[in-house]
Amino acid sequence: MRTVLVGIGGWGKNHARILSKLGVLTAICDTDSKKAKDFGKKYSVNHYESVDKLLNLEEFDSAFVCTPTLTHFEIASKIILSKKNVFIEKPMTYRTDEGEKLLELSRKNNVVLSCGYIERFNPAVKFVKECVTSKKFGDLIMLEFHRENRMPLHIKDAGVIHDTSVHDIDTAMWLFDSPPNVVFARAGKINHEHEDFATIMLGFKNEKVAIISSNWVTPTKVRNFNAVFTDGIISGNFLTQEIKIEKKNETEIPRIENIEPLKLEIENFLASTEKKQELVVKPEQSVNVTKIAEAALLSSQKGTPIYLDLK
Repeated sequence: MRTVLVGIGGWGKNHARILSKLGVLTAICDTDSKKAKDFGKKYSVNHYESVDKLLNLEEFDSAFVCTPTLTHFEIASKIILSKKNVFIEKPMTYRTDEGEKLLELSRKNNVVLSCGYIERFNPAVKFVKECVTSKKFGDLIMLEFHRENRMPLHIKDAGVIHDTSVHDIDTAMWLFDSPPNVVFARAGKINHEHEDFATIMLGFKNEKVAIISSNWVTPTKVRNFNAVFTDGIISGNFLTQEIKIEKKNETEIPRIENIEPLKLEIENFLASTEKKQELVVKPEQSVNVTKIAEAALLSSQKGTPIYLDLK
């Protein structure tokens, strides 16, 4: 299995590390020629400065695109038209119409397309998903997410909703196993060109709800969630993967094996290209995340809820 990496920035470096450990990395591409050369040498693989050169000179089966969001559509389109499988870091695109075009292209060219919604592979979230499926604590009725951190200096082309809140939008849809039918949000900016704080409420069928709070203002890093069931509450930490279960007269802290979610995510994508596993993050779901992010921004601008009809 021959795999290439496009974009060797902060998160791309983690992809490179894991792809190399899995023994599938064959080339690295980055517009920064020194960076491409340095990491090509580090992992003993070919390196390129442009996607066009990569496509013309390198034989490969799948590509991981870890470039700025605004470049995703152009880069992924070229790779898909070359009939290669593509994994795109979140969000898939900045605009819904571009995501829909990528989806159509992937179908026409019969390639696997996915997006990096990594929390589905987080052991703490997978535990909650298993409890939802088994109804161990009754029905899941409410989700709360908190993602707070200092403003990331390297993110210039997107605000906190497209960069950060999208993780929790996807996780909420996965845990409720359906898209929301209404979005209400308030967002603003203090230190960033785009919004750097936002609170989003997603309304689901049967009065279920997810509340997503994200900001780039808080000086400390917070990555927490609460899953409220009819018979208990599961609180978790995305970073440490620790969870706590609280029931009427009992508190439990189960032991969960700590696994790097990115490794599981990459392995699932690669296995799906060989039809050995079902793809966990479907491209249609990733397009819906972008639609909801757009609706959240529109809701904040208008000060009104936005009603959706997503499939």
